[in-house]
Order: sequence, then structure tokens, then C-alpha cells
Amino acid sequence: MLDPKVFKAYDIRGLYEAELDEEGAYAIGRAYVEQFAPATIAVGRDMRVSGPSMAEAVRRGAADGGADVLDIGMVGTEMLYFAVGELGLDGGIAVTASHNPKQYTGMKIVRAGALPVGGESGLLDVRDRAVAADWGDAASGSIRREDIWSRFVDRVLSFVDVSSLRPLRVVIDAANGMAGAMLPPVLEKLPMLDVVRCYFEPDGTFPNHEPNPLLPENREFIVRKTREEGADFGVAFDGDADRCFFVDDSGEFVPGDFTTALFAETILGREGGGKVIYDVRASWAVPEAIRAAGGEPLVNRVGHAFIKQRMREEHAVFGGEVSAHYYFRDFSQADSGTIPFLLMCELVSRRGKLSEVLAPFRAKYFITGEINTPVADVPAKLQELEEVYGSQGEVSHLDGLSVVADDWHFNVRPSNTEPLLRLNLEALSEELMEQKRDEVLGLIRA
Repeated sequence: MLDPKVFKAYDIRGLYEAELDEEGAYAIGRAYVEQFAPATIAVGRDMRVSGPSMAEAVRRGAADGGADVLDIGMVGTEMLYFAVGELGLDGGIAVTASHNPKQYTGMKIVRAGALPVGGESGLLDVRDRAVAADWGDAASGSIRREDIWSRFVDRVLSFVDVSSLRPLRVVIDAANGMAGAMLPPVLEKLPMLDVVRCYFEPDGTFPNHEPNPLLPENREFIVRKTREEGADFGVAFDGDADRCFFVDDSGEFVPGDFTTALFAETILGREGGGKVIYDVRASWAVPEAIRAAGGEPLVNRVGHAFIKQRMREEHAVFGGEVSAHYYFRDFSQADSGTIPFLLMCELVSRRGKLSEVLAPFRAKYFITGEINTPVADVPAKLQELEEVYGSQGEVSHLDGLSVVADDWHFNVRPSNTEPLLRLNLEALSEELMEQKRDEVLGLIRA
């Protein structure tokens, strides 16, 4: 089974068996090789129940297409990116459905240098080849195991000064995802950390909660546990562990924009400046923090494929998204969940209580977070919003519709997969934020 609709803007994702099964996985692996002609690729997988058979099918398809395949086993997605960059491979495929519920399967695909393959960079060509299943002749490639764990641990630890870390109490919610497998070898090197490990057993049935910390109901546990344990901070990972979300010492959730601003300050301080990529949804805290740290802020459309491409074009040192994807130049411009966790340990060790570090942001920038609304006609609603608000500020169509006024701004983007509009709005007072939020939502929902 291979339903063409499983090919999304940035990756492949669909219901296991109903939309994508092993036959489809074989076709994707083979189509990828026939499209890009890589000599050697890596294939890894997450902990989903369908993972072993789906990854095996991808490996067979890729090998039958003529590529040599390195099977790196059950790994976090960032470890697949690391393997491709570290070993100088021609590409790789992570068999993962990321943060989606247990009934999903999927893939994230990269080329050499861990450059993602998305809807505008070849993924639709892979789709067409896979659906047609009209294979050419090729000498079969080999399949062999490759262990990258020790090299990965060394690399991520190189992003912090381990000697600067002080004893911290940290709560980690692995959500029965890949963080539970990926973090222990890292934590073994950090005996100064007192880590409260929660749901570290990889389990693709997700018996405790879905591995999507962006949803408030999935954050309830980490917020409560951080408070109960009196921890310095809490961190919750998504399913394939390439994203992590923070809770401060008071138990308050830390928006991804504020985290981006903090990490930008840290990295720019080390680099002595540089370019930083951020997405159109972000708080003004991000570009203002970047400039204050001597960097150059560059706004970009949402999505890891677009951010990574821009990072290469601009030679950016760092990139961050509201959705908690954090990208590092020295990690093949790829996103990681482990590196941000380590950076936060270092930041709190050096600067003290996270709630106090964040206080200036929280006193100045008032953000709604992302609010999703189903709409009958997305283009018509976007046009209506521009007609009403276009005269109130600077208009951009970089990604959806952005309007920037003196003391408030918003971005409204259409979903790539559903008839939804996604609103992110910010103002320089809580009262104005609430007023404009209700006003804009009223128009969207009218």
C-alpha cells in the first residue's frame, strides 16, 4: 500500500497499512535510490511497532536499487542525520512518524550532508517513481550494520563545556520515545546531573501519553513533575527525539521562541557573531536577542527543509523554530534534541534560575502560541485578513500572511495537510495581545 497523500511538504507520514505498508516502504527506498543514485546510504528507525519491518523493507528497496546500505538500527532521527554527515554518506532514511500517534508510520529523507528531501527538493519525484514502481535494472547493493553510538555521544557533548556543569536536578519525559534510548549513554558522561527519568522505556504503543509536547494535554505531566521534584528545569521530548520542550523551575512552559533567543545568545557569544535563522511565527524576542548578541537575524518560512537549506546558503551558525526544532551549523546544519538539552544544562549552570533568565522576555513579549482554526476556504480567508489588516502594518507573504504593526504583529499560515489556518500573534502588552487575538480570531472564524 502506498497512498500518494503520505508525501507531505517535509517528510512522509501516514496510517500504517491503511496508507503505507512494507510494500510501499520498499517502493520508497528503491525510488529514492533511482532518483538520486546514491552510492551509500544509512537507514535507521524509531521504536514504533511497525518500525522493524518497515525499515527492513526500505533497506531491501534501496539495496535492490543499487545502493550500499548501512543499517544503524533503532536510533533517534538526529543520529541518522549525524551518521550521514559524519560518515560522508550520500544520504539516509529515518523510518519514523515523529510525534504522531501510534497508528502512524513515516520517513524523513536526506541527501549528502544531511540535506533534507522535501516537497520542493525531490520528494515529489520520489513519490512519482514509487507509485509507478517501474524499476530499472541495477546490480544489488549490500546491507550491513554500523554502530555510530560512541561517535554520536562524543559529538553532542562537544557542544558544551562539561566542566562548567554544576549539580542540577532535571526531570526528563522521554514519552516512551527515542529519547529513552538515546539519552542514557549521554547521561552516563554527566554524573553531576540528578536526572528524574520518566517513561524512558521505548514503546511504540505510547502507553502513557502521545509523544507530542506541543499539545498542552501532553505537557501536563512534565509541568506537574517538575514542580513536584523541585527541579531546576524539566524537558519533554517528542517521539523521534529531534525536538525537546522546556519547563522552567517554577513549572512554567518555555515557548520555543524564547528558547531560540536564549540559545542564540549562547552560540553567538561563542562565535563572536554570525547569522541566525528563525521562522516567521517567532516572537520579537528572537531577532532582538540576536542583534543584541552581535548576530544577524534572518527570518525564514516554516519547515525543517527550508530552514536547513537557508542555513547552508547563509552559512548560519544556528537556527530555531517556534515548534522546538533547533539547528546547528556544526551538526550538519541539522536539528537535534540532545544538543539543546545539553545547552540548557550549561545555561542554567552558568546563569542561574531559568525563570529569572526568562523574566525579561516574559515581561516584554506577550504571545498567543499557535491557535488552529478550521476554515472552509483558506485562500479567501487569507485575502479577507489582508484586506482588513493590510493597512495597519507592513505586509509579508513569505509564509502565509504576516502583518507587522508598531506594537503588535501576527502570522497566519495555512496547514499543509488540512483546511486549517494557524495563527501566531504577539503584542507588547498582555491587554493588547488579548484584544488583537480575539479580534483576528473573530474574523478567521466568522
